[in-house]
Amino acid sequence: MAFIFVILGIILLIPDAYIVFGVLGKHSWWAKGLFLLPTIAYYVVLLRVFMSGDIRQSMLNLLFWLTLCIVFPTVIFAVISLIGKGIGLFWHSAPFFFNIVALCAGALWLAMSLYGIVVGWKKVTVENVEIRSPKIPQSFDGYKIVQLSDFHIGTYASSPSTVKRIVEQVNALAPDLILFTGDFVNSSASEVDEFKSVLSQLHAKDGIYSVLGNHDYCLYREYKAPDTPEKQLVKLIANEHEIGWKLLRNEAIQIVHGNDSIAIVGVDNAGSRMFPDKSDLSKATKGLSPDEYKILLSHDPSHWRREVLPSSDIDLMLAGHTHAMQFKIGNWSPSKWTYPEWGGLYQEGDRLLYVSTGIGENIAFRFGAWPQIVQITLQP
Repeated sequence: MAFIFVILGIILLIPDAYIVFGVLGKHSWWAKGLFLLPTIAYYVVLLRVFMSGDIRQSMLNLLFWLTLCIVFPTVIFAVISLIGKGIGLFWHSAPFFFNIVALCAGALWLAMSLYGIVVGWKKVTVENVEIRSPKIPQSFDGYKIVQLSDFHIGTYASSPSTVKRIVEQVNALAPDLILFTGDFVNSSASEVDEFKSVLSQLHAKDGIYSVLGNHDYCLYREYKAPDTPEKQLVKLIANEHEIGWKLLRNEAIQIVHGNDSIAIVGVDNAGSRMFPDKSDLSKATKGLSPDEYKILLSHDPSHWRREVLPSSDIDLMLAGHTHAMQFKIGNWSPSKWTYPEWGGLYQEGDRLLYVSTGIGENIAFRFGAWPQIVQITLQP
């Protein structure tokens, strides 16, 4: 994350230089200095974070917000304006026209960013999904599952009322079962402390089950001895138990209705590339009947094609992790450049994957990819 901000900061120098000398060239240095004030503010915050080692959530939010509202509009304006200058070699009015377009495009991006910062990350939505399979027992016809994913609960420290609203909305759905697919925290188990009371009010007839995501191993900050990421994980597991969540660690449980049952399988994070892989799907599914309908909780959707499809008989996998990069327009998100399955329902034959774009975020911003409560209804 820090590396990204540094690169963006360096990139910002290029469009700033172009605007100061190429667009504002004839204006006074006072005008140029006024234009550069937001950039100076950006670098002041950037330097403060990296010189002090300050990685508090509030500072990460501020850095990201300044990047969205300063870096991106500046780059957008400079790119469009430069295109206009190039076309201006053949059409003399092009530079003026493209500068107007560039100004509008930059302003539009700024407006979208401000909406995502102020409103978007708290704009909770409910997504309804129907899952049909002949393997689903008749006694589970209409069975309601709520999937939550990627709470990143520490980010909600600045808006605890949103967590209360999420709990109320979930309970209003009267789910039979609640399944949480990982990333409860950003980097520390202590983030849960102020939310224990409200989260313990979540209720489902057949309980609440969860798995670990990559952030839950608490590896994304430095701890001073005797504290360690391992001790933070132990505390996080204790916190989940305290609020009534049952953590599945490479194991399965059965939900029984009458003479029928479905299996809920949970694995530790099955990450790829830079993310930890602690999963053991073979262990988790050992002893389950091939005829039993199986729902897998696995945080990372890439696990589906890597192992779940070729090496198991899982019927439905629920995942999260991508957040749709917290930005979506229509059915498009930049997340598709990294994950083939980044949000929504996917199918291979009679095997299904649902990827939640998350209820929370590690940075307080969302546009289009609003916080998501997923209500899944099972039907034979």
